[in-house]
Amino acid sequence: MTQKPPPRADFQPSPAGLSERAPRRLAERVLPRTLIGQTFLLIALLLTLALTAWSQIFRHFEDPVRARDLAQMAASVVNLTRTALINADSERRTELLIDLAALEGIRIYPAEASDEILPLADTREMRLLTEEIRRQLGAHTRFAARWKTLDGFWISFRLDPEDTEDFWVMLPSERLKQTRAIEWLTWGGGALLAALLGAYLIVSRISVPLRNLARAARVVGSGRTPPHLPEHGPQEIATVAKAFNQMAGDLARTDADRALILAGVSHDLRTPLARLRLGVEMSGAPETDIAAMVTDVEEMDRIIGQFLDFGRGEPQEPMQSLDLVALVTDLVEPYRLRGIDLRTDLPDRLILAVRGLSLRRALANLIDNAIRYAGDSKPIDLTLTAGNNEVMIEVADRGPGIPESEMDRMRHPFTRLENARSNTKGAGLGLAIVERIIRSHEGRLDLIPRTGGGLRTVLHLPVNKSRSAAARAAGSKETGIAS
Repeated sequence: MTQKPPPRADFQPSPAGLSERAPRRLAERVLPRTLIGQTFLLIALLLTLALTAWSQIFRHFEDPVRARDLAQMAASVVNLTRTALINADSERRTELLIDLAALEGIRIYPAEASDEILPLADTREMRLLTEEIRRQLGAHTRFAARWKTLDGFWISFRLDPEDTEDFWVMLPSERLKQTRAIEWLTWGGGALLAALLGAYLIVSRISVPLRNLARAARVVGSGRTPPHLPEHGPQEIATVAKAFNQMAGDLARTDADRALILAGVSHDLRTPLARLRLGVEMSGAPETDIAAMVTDVEEMDRIIGQFLDFGRGEPQEPMQSLDLVALVTDLVEPYRLRGIDLRTDLPDRLILAVRGLSLRRALANLIDNAIRYAGDSKPIDLTLTAGNNEVMIEVADRGPGIPESEMDRMRHPFTRLENARSNTKGAGLGLAIVERIIRSHEGRLDLIPRTGGGLRTVLHLPVNKSRSAAARAAGSKETGIAS
């Protein structure tokens, strides 16, 4: 294979390219890949943004109203306290102050020039509140969040507007706090859950038909006829399902017509070939000429058979539990009778669920390829082994082999490697047929260069892990594996 030159040591990726790819890769790793996950995330983000925006709008219009209410309450407390102090007997003022602190949480202290106070927080709510209180009580009103060591909402007032002596009255901070945050969170969370539930119901009406459509498309891709998709639900989904069902029906009819045409071609071509072979054998020509012409007739018959096998599409026969050892033994016996040096390494018994006729056809193609390109005189090795979770069937020859750079191309239909193999006969369908058959078993085909020259073609057939492990635990060469 052609090797790529090593990267230059001084090569550095473009920072712009890295900056563009990094966010994309991060998004692919973080964001959900399913439709329902993406819809959930999008609805959650939109609802969160909507609730945040509405809460800000509500607060913007509610803050002035709330500030007026709180200011009215604070001004009323101050005015009532001032009135009580003015009208109370001087002997009972102390008792009045004690009752206000004990019963209402309102404390009153005379203001002094040396008082240590902490200003209120500079927020929109506090500015609206203080401006409204100052408008009702007078421009001389001061505010504080702490007086000496006592925290609260402190308001200064005077017993008489003409006096210069101030008093501090403290209102409990709890009276000014907004207590509806938990209610907002509760209602917001409930709305989010309701929206996600609705999103799940909406997306499920879309994702379920899409999954069925994807499953049916895979069935069509494998060459089989998919089940009829339901044509109900949203109009767009129903239209897609109806179009898909029509396409699947058209493909099924096309496959039926193709099978009919192939059957007619098989009969119309093979019958004249049989008469031609009979005429050649009875022509009285020299033996070497007869043998050459008979070989050509057989090659044409084999090519017609390959066209028919490839035209049938994916194997339709059901999976059945068969003894692969017996299948391989029956297959190689006619080759040995023809004098082919076909060596086998088989266990005593190996049971696996396979499509028997299709697998037999695939192995016959591999053996025919090995004979055609390696020749009748060179030995061909056929090995059957059971691994941990698969069965491997290997056909190895000593022919010219296939370069590694051409192995993927050789799996395609109508492809031949004439510069690697001396015999250019055939339609180039052998490996394509094997690839299709092994794919119908959910296995794979490996083409591996053989040490010392030649090619190893390995069929990997998956098996049930638990049953294969139980079969291997038998501890003998006889192996039983069932899928």
